[in-house]
Amino acid sequence: MNEWAPIAKEYDPLKAGSIDGTDEEPHDRAIWRAMLARYVPNKGVTGDPHLTLFVARLNLQTTEEKLKEAFSRYGDIRKIRLVRDLVTGFSKGYAFIEYKEERALLKAHRDANRLVIDQHEIFVDFELERTLKGWIPRRLGGGFGGKKESGQLRFGGRDRPFRKPINLPTMKSDFYGEGPVEKRERSWSREGVRDWRARDRDSERNRDKRWLERERSWAWGESNRERERDSKDERSRGRDRKDRERKDRERDRSRERDPKKQRDDDKHR
Repeated sequence: MNEWAPIAKEYDPLKAGSIDGTDEEPHDRAIWRAMLARYVPNKGVTGDPHLTLFVARLNLQTTEEKLKEAFSRYGDIRKIRLVRDLVTGFSKGYAFIEYKEERALLKAHRDANRLVIDQHEIFVDFELERTLKGWIPRRLGGGFGGKKESGQLRFGGRDRPFRKPINLPTMKSDFYGEGPVEKRERSWSREGVRDWRARDRDSERNRDKRWLERERSWAWGESNRERERDSKDERSRGRDRKDRERKDRERDRSRERDPKKQRDDDKHR
C-alpha cells in the first residue's frame, strides 16, 4: 500500500486492467495477450523520448501545420510526427511532438491537455513507449485506453488513473466469523457482553417509548373519530328537527288558505 500511486511507474498489464491496480487474475483475453507479448519499441523512431509529447484524439483532418500552430506557443518545437496509415496516407488521429527544452514540454503537458483543435478535444501525455518500463501498446492488449462498452478499460495513466484501494480492518473479518476459533472466542470479553446487555436495555426502552407513542396516537385518533361521529349525529338531528318544523309550517299555511275545507274535515271527523 505504501508503494501505491495513481499513475503507473512501471507497466503491468494485469494491474492496468484493474481499477485500483490490485487484481491478481486477468479478466479479459486482451490482458492475457499483453502478458504473453514480448514487445520491443520501434527502433526506427528517433528523437529524445524525454522531450516528446503524445497527442491523441485528433480530428482526422488536422495537419502538421495546425499542430505546429497550436503547440508552438509553449516553446520551440524540434519535430512533429503525425502518424498516418501506410496504405491510404490518412491520419490515424494521434501524433508525437518533440520540443527543444524540457520547460516547454512541461508547460505543454500542463496546459495543452483538453485543448480544442478543429472541434476536437485532444488528449496530451508524455511519450510512454520508450520511457515506461514494460510498455505494451493497445494493439497487443496493453495501453491505458479502451472503451467502456467493450469491457476492456485500462487504468494507471493520466486520463484514467488508479483509484485508491479500500483497506478493510482485520477486526471486521474476525467479527463476522472469519479466522481462528480461539481468536474469535478471545475477542468476546466481559466488557463486550456488558455492552450488548446495555444495548438490549436501550433497545427495550426505545421499543417501550415507541409503543407508548403509538398508543397515544391511536387514542388521539379514536377521540377524533368519536368527535366526528358526535358532530355527524348532531347535524343529522338538527336536519330532522328543521324538516319537522318546515312540515308543520306548511300544514298551518294550508289550513289558513282553506278554512271551509278545514271545517268540512272537522265535521267528517
